[in-house]
Amino acid sequence: MRTPRLAGLGLATMATVALAVAGCADNTAATSTPSAAGSAAPTTTTSADPQAAAKLSQAVEQLDQTSFTLTASSGSGFRMTGSIDAPNGKAAAQLTASGPNAEINVKTTLIGQDLYAQVPGITKAGTWTHVDGSRLPANATIGLRPGQIDPVNTANLLKATTDVKATGDTSYAGSVDLSKVAGVAGLGQVSVGASGAPVQTTVPFTATLDAQGRLATLTVNLPQGEPLRVTYANYGQPVQVTAPAPNEITEAPDSFYSSLGS
Repeated sequence: MRTPRLAGLGLATMATVALAVAGCADNTAATSTPSAAGSAAPTTTTSADPQAAAKLSQAVEQLDQTSFTLTASSGSGFRMTGSIDAPNGKAAAQLTASGPNAEINVKTTLIGQDLYAQVPGITKAGTWTHVDGSRLPANATIGLRPGQIDPVNTANLLKATTDVKATGDTSYAGSVDLSKVAGVAGLGQVSVGASGAPVQTTVPFTATLDAQGRLATLTVNLPQGEPLRVTYANYGQPVQVTAPAPNEITEAPDSFYSSLGS
């Protein structure tokens, strides 16, 4: 079995890593076009229903204005939870990619520009690794990163949506072009080595809003593997995130950045 690298643990590629762990998929590879963290995503393309697109956009904008929690999953092999307080610049996340013979658990804490992580094989038990955000490759995250407090990077993803339409009073559907958010979604083009056939990058998505017009769920049908399902909840609730004690912190070694493709 090949040990999966930590590269691109953001949205689509996080699910790819989960697939690699779950199925020892030596023939699966993902490539992405670098994109600076926090950079603007492509402008939304023409929508089938401008009013629906506007309501969805307004819901996504609220993620920058309040605290919330999220749970993301892709099949049984990938799960991520996060507590985010965007106005105060702090968040905590835990990512688990598991399979029959292996499991990866990564914890991250972000306070302002300081990122702390617990990564198997790098971080000693009971300590945290302090990560230099400037050394993180542009298309790689480990759940959180400076400049990207939402681990799913929802806003940038949904700016690449097309054909948005209302399917109910609070439900929406459309397509998202993953190739336009390469480095944000962690995916440029995915190829399956066994067949050599390229996989589509324009994929369907659905979303629902809560009674207050805030994002409640998002489902993206990834071009490979199970759909990515994200639930957003607990808007406005306090988020308890504190920095590790100084004696629990070590600086990330060069091997940490090289494992991410730096």
